[in-house]
Amino acid sequence: MGSYKKIFVLTGAGISAESGIPTFRDPGGVWEKYDLTEVATPEGFRRNPDLVHEFYNQRRKELLKVKPNPAHIALAELEKHYPGEVLVVTQNVDDLHERAGTRNLIHMHGELLKVHCELCGQVFRETGEIFTHTPCPACGKAGGLRPYVVWFGEMPLHLEEIYEALKKCDLFVAIGSSGTVYPAAGFVEVARGSGAYCLEINLKPAENAHLFHEHRYGPASEKVREWVKELLEGV
Repeated sequence: MGSYKKIFVLTGAGISAESGIPTFRDPGGVWEKYDLTEVATPEGFRRNPDLVHEFYNQRRKELLKVKPNPAHIALAELEKHYPGEVLVVTQNVDDLHERAGTRNLIHMHGELLKVHCELCGQVFRETGEIFTHTPCPACGKAGGLRPYVVWFGEMPLHLEEIYEALKKCDLFVAIGSSGTVYPAAGFVEVARGSGAYCLEINLKPAENAHLFHEHRYGPASEKVREWVKELLEGV
């Protein structure tokens, strides 16, 4: 692999699976156990906010028990030591990239350890439990708090910034992404259309695998570490 000025890394559920965070669509994943229309849509939240808060309270608890794996750590090392620009855009709502040390990071689907008040618009960090009656720390009113995550039917965050970076990158890497969820599944086409070299690192081929120039299949903790080592040795 050559030397690149701007590297765009997209990460999906597959990078965090080895840390013990279940994926959504794989067999045994989250959506086999829960009805996504009840816990991951604005309509579901309006129907039964208590159920939705219970679901995310549990996910927050689980997240606090796990740690970044070698794939997260390798990406943080890449950002720290690579002479070019490295941007990580994640579909994941966990904070494992941050804990590993990544700083140039965009959460396009929100963050599990943050809560948004729909009454005053404030977003704040929250590692504990939230309930329907919990007052907002900013405005003091109850009934307006919701998880700071993008639900089905909602627009992902920071898209303008993301597309700008996609058009400027010369290396696009998708790690642990299913290639089924848009708009993220279409990022490779934008990057490739702008002249970027495209690499897929995954446990198995994604739905959009045919759009990549190169593929590396296996556990993210191994394959990402190998790729980062090659890249850093090459410069």
